[in-house]
Amino acid sequence: GVRKRASRAHPMFKLLFLAVFCVAAKASDVLEFTDDDFETKIVDHDLILVEFFAPWCGHCKKLAPEYEAAATRLKGIVPLAKVDCTANSNVCGKYGVSGYPTLKIFRDGEDSGAYDGPRTADGIVSHLKKQAGPASVEIKTLADLDKFAEDRDASVIGFFPDAASTSQAEFLKAAGALRESYRFAHTNAEELLKKHNIEGEGIVLFRPPRLNNKFEENSVLYTDEKYTSAKIKRFIQDNIFGICPHMTEDNKDQLKGKDRLVAYYDVDYEKNPKGSNYWRNRVMKVAKSFLDQGKKLAFAVANKNSFSHDVSELGLDASTGELPVVGVWTAKGEKYVMQEEFSRDGKALERFIQNYFDGKLKRYLKSEPIPENNDGPVKVVVAESFEEIVNDASKDVLIEFYAPWCGHCKSLEPKYKELAEKLVNDPNIVIAKMDATANDVPSPYEVKGFPTIYFSPMGSKQSPKKYEGGREVSDFISYLKKEATNAPVVQEDEKKPKKKKKTEL
Repeated sequence: GVRKRASRAHPMFKLLFLAVFCVAAKASDVLEFTDDDFETKIVDHDLILVEFFAPWCGHCKKLAPEYEAAATRLKGIVPLAKVDCTANSNVCGKYGVSGYPTLKIFRDGEDSGAYDGPRTADGIVSHLKKQAGPASVEIKTLADLDKFAEDRDASVIGFFPDAASTSQAEFLKAAGALRESYRFAHTNAEELLKKHNIEGEGIVLFRPPRLNNKFEENSVLYTDEKYTSAKIKRFIQDNIFGICPHMTEDNKDQLKGKDRLVAYYDVDYEKNPKGSNYWRNRVMKVAKSFLDQGKKLAFAVANKNSFSHDVSELGLDASTGELPVVGVWTAKGEKYVMQEEFSRDGKALERFIQNYFDGKLKRYLKSEPIPENNDGPVKVVVAESFEEIVNDASKDVLIEFYAPWCGHCKSLEPKYKELAEKLVNDPNIVIAKMDATANDVPSPYEVKGFPTIYFSPMGSKQSPKKYEGGREVSDFISYLKKEATNAPVVQEDEKKPKKKKKTEL
């Protein structure tokens, strides 16, 4: 009988357990603020992330589980809060919230700017961990120093005999400004200054150990006499990446703005540091010989799978073998592609770079083939024919950049065709379209969404105007009447009585 009684108690226990579990699941680690308590509660936190949301908003619903998970993982480090703007319009109005979700970082109760990191739990956690705590960590022992500098990212360490010095204050100011991008530490310990042969004070930039190589120093000393935060920032930005950084999702934006050669292969410093460095050293050897001649070009290596989009933008196939594929991206947006196979002796890379500097390379354009027949009312433009059709100085051109998958483009298509048919007898106006996913869009055109329409007037082809008007045929016609160099020749519909023509004469 005993056994029976025990099993009878069991379902009850199960229910109790479930009840406890449901309550636990409901308790959220995300704080909730309202119009009534926002101002009093926000000042309690030296750093806090706040999400301004609306319950009906799809992006907010998508963010919710990630935000919850991040709040749990950051418990005790950085709090996360949320404000429902449909119920708390005063707070949302005060902080200029115009779209949902809006994420803002507050420091000591003050809005210190938008959170612009990734909207995933991992992204939020790593972003806020960088923000939390001091901008620069204080180091007291050699063990601390070694541990800090062994990270997978570079480290900037300030050595100051006097914690109250203006030099240290300027260093901390630079750290505060760049804390999201780089790692900072400082020390006032005499033995650490001695260990690094620092006379007086100094700043040392330690490059990531996994990227150590024989072509450059593993650490760089700040040599300026004056310590100002602007000079310290400049020093870091000039030296942090060295000859050939490993480009990642995290640092790619900081590597923009220079003419840069990128070698794409299976870069993987977690699983295969040796293989990653093998090819990187091949690139660096050649890079160094050009840099020593004073040639201006930046370099990088990148994982071909993480950057598969870039690889295909260069018209390269990354699926083949272990050899790197190589391209140059200029700051102006031009692309040059190494066609010859990468050789282990570096000679092919050397020839490619030499040809690049000698101006012997043809820039690479991603382009569909020029259509054999282009007699339709809407002219089809590809990258190879852009110059000839759109930049024809004797024509006004209205060009639509579209994507084959885009719904708005599909609904515009019949109207756009009708517009072109109405202007078929106009000798001065061309109605054109280009698939912006299969062709490079030349500067100064900027295409961020689809469809994007531009008007390129005769005689000022370098300053096309973005078309912001309505998308009915009549909208386009009235726009062209206003903007076209010559009055548009519009074909009237056949159905209308012919009399009208006479009265116009």
